[in-house]
Amino acid sequence: MSQRPDKKGASPEPELLPEESQKLLSGFCRYLQVECNYSPHTIRSYSHDVEAYLAWCQRKDQPVREPNHRQMRAYLGDLAASGYERSTVNHHLSSLKGFYRWMTLEGICENDPSSVMQGPKRPKTLPKRISPDEMVAILRVHNQAIADIRAEIGDSRSPHVPEHLRDQALLELLYACGVRVSEAAGLLLSQVDFAQGQIRVFGKGRKERIVPLHDLAATSLRIYLRDGRPLLALRKKDHSDLVFLSNRGGEYTPDAIRRMFKATLAEAGVHAQYTPHDMRHTFASDLLEGGADLRSVQEMLGHSSLSTTQIYTHLSPSHLIDVHHQAHPRG
Repeated sequence: MSQRPDKKGASPEPELLPEESQKLLSGFCRYLQVECNYSPHTIRSYSHDVEAYLAWCQRKDQPVREPNHRQMRAYLGDLAASGYERSTVNHHLSSLKGFYRWMTLEGICENDPSSVMQGPKRPKTLPKRISPDEMVAILRVHNQAIADIRAEIGDSRSPHVPEHLRDQALLELLYACGVRVSEAAGLLLSQVDFAQGQIRVFGKGRKERIVPLHDLAATSLRIYLRDGRPLLALRKKDHSDLVFLSNRGGEYTPDAIRRMFKATLAEAGVHAQYTPHDMRHTFASDLLEGGADLRSVQEMLGHSSLSTTQIYTHLSPSHLIDVHHQAHPRG
């Protein structure tokens, strides 16, 4: 089933793709999984975009194997006219570039006009940084909830205590290690090394990196693994090696983590429209503010390019001033 591109908030109409298009989509997804080693989340994202494009080609009676520039521009134009943000249009174009790159490699098509196409320019925006006071309020919510429950019933028998222990450990991890939500959701027990004070993370393209684990985050994680996770694991028959389990003992999905984060913000009285990814931004900015070098932050974030990490230098003016005073001959 495919979905008709529409404005945000509208219910898209399901469409049945022709058999040939379904085979192309399946082949592309296998390529992303086997050859590119992309995460399931990334594959779903690419698949959704390409599926929407294939459905558009069917409706407009446009060729899939031999497209042209006019056809590609018309599709992107329809997305923009439907109310999609520039970032979303660019994401669709990126997915199509990958799709036609695969088609060219497989010899399915010879012409790839998407390779030279550029999406609409996005306005330059700096990442959001959570203030110290807001961060304290956010990280206090679940500890306070646990204390209130224990004060009321006298022990940890409440079914909600394991959930709060999990969410406390997860929030501490997001801020202490700067991991992506998908990386936290997929973290395995074997990837946590308390002895060395670090976690092993597999990021985009399954690239491995080692990130130090702050003492406070390690403490919260130890408590959760001792007192919370075993109780969550009992709620599902199947064994799981994931660190963070859902309320039912299964996978704690990225979407569920985002919903938890939004609820935590409300409970903390933080009204800014932050996302869990802003914990990662704040992690990087605070490290640079504290004197960490750009290369180290790049390694901990798992950025392939230093230029991606450099955006955080715009958020740390006092650090740049200190570096200037220390390094410049005139001080």
